Amino acid sequence: MSRAERRALVEREAPALPVSRQCRLLAVSRASVYRRRAEISEEDCTIMALIDRQYLARPYYGSRRMAAWLATQGHVVNRKRVRRLMRLAGLVAIYQRPNTSKPAPAHKIYPYLLGGISIERVNQVWCADVTYIPMARGFLYLVVIMDWVSRAVLAWRLSNMLGAEFCVEALEDALSRYGRPEIFNTDQGSQFNIFVERLWRSLKYEEVYLNAYASVAEAKAGIGSWLGFYNEERQHQSLGYRTPRQAYEAECRWICGRSASPTGCAFAHIPTGTTTNHRIDVDEEKDRSDAMTVAPGAIGAGTEISRATP
Repeated sequence: MSRAERRALVEREAPALPVSRQCRLLAVSRASVYRRRAEISEEDCTIMALIDRQYLARPYYGSRRMAAWLATQGHVVNRKRVRRLMRLAGLVAIYQRPNTSKPAPAHKIYPYLLGGISIERVNQVWCADVTYIPMARGFLYLVVIMDWVSRAVLAWRLSNMLGAEFCVEALEDALSRYGRPEIFNTDQGSQFNIFVERLWRSLKYEEVYLNAYASVAEAKAGIGSWLGFYNEERQHQSLGYRTPRQAYEAECRWICGRSASPTGCAFAHIPTGTTTNHRIDVDEEKDRSDAMTVAPGAIGAGTEISRATP
């Protein structure tokens, strides 16, 4: 029996037992029985209506991001008030619980090559990672190229095979659009990049898990739409509630062509083999597929970072 149900059992009009005795027996606070619930103000009703509307579109928004979004709508309220109104409306953000995955005890730990380096400007370090995208039937692989400081996703590709080619395509796309970074970093299958892992968590809980993609084209459209929202609209607390695009534009132009880039570049050399596999490459405009031959080198394993001549 809930607390509200137990509280409703307290008899206040001509009770057989004193109210204090009833409260002790029912394990409810005597103050909660005597105190009348304050009426919801008109302003709170307006804010709750906005929260409810945004929650339907973004059920993963917690009190922090909901408060930041309300500020863009002209309602500057603190997180405590938003949390109270969300609790009053019975709204709880969808989010991943901690400790959902642990590394294998016998897994080799490789040295972290960026340790001790101060990363404080855009295009100084790019990072990349691969994750799987579950579908109604089967799954796909997704790779993204991200700028470390701004958290901006500069390029991405989907594939049904974990080969090297779709990762190289994403990197070449980012290089052609935004110039060259000083360092290009990928994990080696043991440690992970917290910024990319956070992106995967947000993408899956805010888009992928809410939609059972029936086709590759549907997955590509949904993920592309969410990544556009991520870059252009999604505010980041660590960026001072700016979007990744705003953080990137603060130092470099956000254009389709080549942006200002430093001299020199470090590239990740992805190993390739002689065995070939077939990957499905989705056409940008049509729901069709073309088979192509690619080298199957596993992304991450055996990756080396080296300085390339400008």
